[in-house]
Amino acid sequence: VIHDTLLSRARGRRKPRSHTLWPRLIPASRITPTIAARKTTAMPAPCIICVAITGSLPKKENNPAVPITVTEQVESTQAAFEAGASIVHAHVRNDDETPSSDPEKFARLKEGLEKHCPGMIIQFSTGGRSGAGKERGGMIALQPDMASLSVGSNNFPTRVYENPPDLVDWLASEMRTHHVKPEIEAFDLSHIHQAAAMNRDRRIPGKLYVQFVMGVKNAMPVDRDVFDYYIKTVERLVPDAEWCAAGIGQHQFTLNEWCISSGGHTRTGLEDNIRLDRDTLAPSNAALVKRAADLCEKYERPVATWQQAREILGLPLKAA
Repeated sequence: VIHDTLLSRARGRRKPRSHTLWPRLIPASRITPTIAARKTTAMPAPCIICVAITGSLPKKENNPAVPITVTEQVESTQAAFEAGASIVHAHVRNDDETPSSDPEKFARLKEGLEKHCPGMIIQFSTGGRSGAGKERGGMIALQPDMASLSVGSNNFPTRVYENPPDLVDWLASEMRTHHVKPEIEAFDLSHIHQAAAMNRDRRIPGKLYVQFVMGVKNAMPVDRDVFDYYIKTVERLVPDAEWCAAGIGQHQFTLNEWCISSGGHTRTGLEDNIRLDRDTLAPSNAALVKRAADLCEKYERPVATWQQAREILGLPLKAA
């Protein structure tokens, strides 16, 4: 009787439920991670590094590493490309180191870059220091991948950087005609609003790429609150846009870090800054690119390959 009673009780007793094993019983295909989990497990976005190799102002007397001739520019860009840059922002110079907008020089530079930096995104400058009026866009017909486009005027250290609406519209029209993607150079908050308006009415079609330029004397200073508001404004007006920033002079490293840590892209190079620190000249464009790439490692962001950069910006792939 005792035996039968114990057996009956054992049969009726429920086995304690294990709270540690139940997830294993759910097929993996049916488990949907929470939004928070997705954010923590998602791969960080690749960071595009643009190298501005020469510019219009720095000369050999300022830093012997500044590339002036087309040959020097190609060699300097190749080293920067190997260090991690996927965009080259290029000006050309005359033999006396003064700025030029000569399409023939741009053509030779493009040929050399395509040969020695296959796949790299070539971006020509249409900036106002190299020429006047439509002369500034004479190289667009060469069909680089990209060209800079300032959509408004602002003060520079000793003059007004003039970008009248009719010239801006003409440059944008040339870029549409020749399938060149603009990089919007925003020296002021109004330039972001203007670029968004031009995107809405298709004067600048497609996905915008906006660069904040900070640290030019008499223009927008390097200010973290302004930087954050620039990002907020881009995300509000053109939520599918990509953005980057350039810091001038001593502010280059600061802007590199702000961009990389905030999920944007970044620009470096001897055009904007010729030093590693107060006492040390940058030995090359590649050294400045490496410094930006090191920041990407610090913030656990992969440096974008040229293939990734083209995909991010909506540019066609080219055979390497």
